[in-house]
Amino acid sequence: MTEPLAAIIGAGQAAFQAAVHLRYEGYVGRIVMTGDEPHLPYNRPPLCKSYLAGLVPQEKILLRPRTFFTDSDIEIRTGVKAQKLRLPDRAIDFSDRQSLGFDHLVIATGGRPRRLDIPGVDLPQVHYLRTLSDVNQIRSDMRPGARLVLIGGGYIGLEVGAVARQMGLEVTILEAAPQLLSRITGSFVAGYYSGLHQQHGVVVHCGTVATHIEPDESGVRVFCDNAQSHPADLVIIAIGMEPNVDIALNAGIVCNKGIITDDFCRTSVPEIYAAGDCSEHRSSFYDVQMHLQSVPNAIEQGRTAAMAICGKSKPFKHVPWFWSDQYNVKLQSAGVMHGHDQIIVRGSPKDHSFATFYLKDQRLIAMDAINRPEEFSLSREWIAQKTPLCLERIGDDSVPAKQLSA
Repeated sequence: MTEPLAAIIGAGQAAFQAAVHLRYEGYVGRIVMTGDEPHLPYNRPPLCKSYLAGLVPQEKILLRPRTFFTDSDIEIRTGVKAQKLRLPDRAIDFSDRQSLGFDHLVIATGGRPRRLDIPGVDLPQVHYLRTLSDVNQIRSDMRPGARLVLIGGGYIGLEVGAVARQMGLEVTILEAAPQLLSRITGSFVAGYYSGLHQQHGVVVHCGTVATHIEPDESGVRVFCDNAQSHPADLVIIAIGMEPNVDIALNAGIVCNKGIITDDFCRTSVPEIYAAGDCSEHRSSFYDVQMHLQSVPNAIEQGRTAAMAICGKSKPFKHVPWFWSDQYNVKLQSAGVMHGHDQIIVRGSPKDHSFATFYLKDQRLIAMDAINRPEEFSLSREWIAQKTPLCLERIGDDSVPAKQLSA
């Protein structure tokens, strides 16, 4: 009898977790993980922080060394792209003209940078930042005094901007929306971050759309819809991410923005699962379809898929959470703020230590913590358990955080 085979398309955090937990949970058979990058699975958050700054070597951001995969009996193939999924044959065709049959499949293809469709984005000074190879290219131009224009004011843009300023670059951020972090947080926290970056010498332009990029005598120039232009030695485009769903969509697996999954990361096709940035699920906490782009989500979904394959199904019930490190400020966010009807701020932005609570019908649905780890940790529990809070106490910073629950 042929031993079963679990194939994993992708080599990011969700794929890694799926492979490891398949083995931990007792999967008896081959586990084959394939990735289109030439590198072993690595940790992405340092790419726009410590690794970009040159503070850690490449081997330090690997999730595990190669010996780990050998010792765990996990086959890993790098530098090959999964091109076609043949459902009737239960097989995957790859870019190296090899094929792989499977009994179980986890699609963990992650995402790719959203492209900016304007003239000049193909100039050599213009970059996207998603992969290790992207950062290796960018780092050679990250020199003190260089002029960096960031198109996009989300997490990636702001984190790169903070690193660049600390390295001595001149930084300009162009954000098309009226505020920074427009898809992530509210105007109060966004205003704080705008001020924080300006205090560190970053030039911030919101409500500004880049229209084209042209070479000039010393680099390039980014032109905008307000008739202004900005000189640059280096341009990084960070306007969001698009999930890689093509291989699933072309095979007839149901997709929306991401690959649709249930509480166990199962897709519309039996024995095929999806996890991480490429997937989409219905949140049990918010009763809406969610496509989350975060390391914690990838970790939990990778585990969930592995346990389901091993017959130990445990539903994915996960309060979304995120973090961002900029300068000496740590932002930790729990939940999703969309739909809130009340905001209560605890602490002071002037002290770089405060928490913003988002409520709906007097129930906590999300929060942003700026250098407030205790409130963040408690809020994750309160959101998950739908714990009533004493609203009058939230804004009183003299009341211990543990006493905020009603």
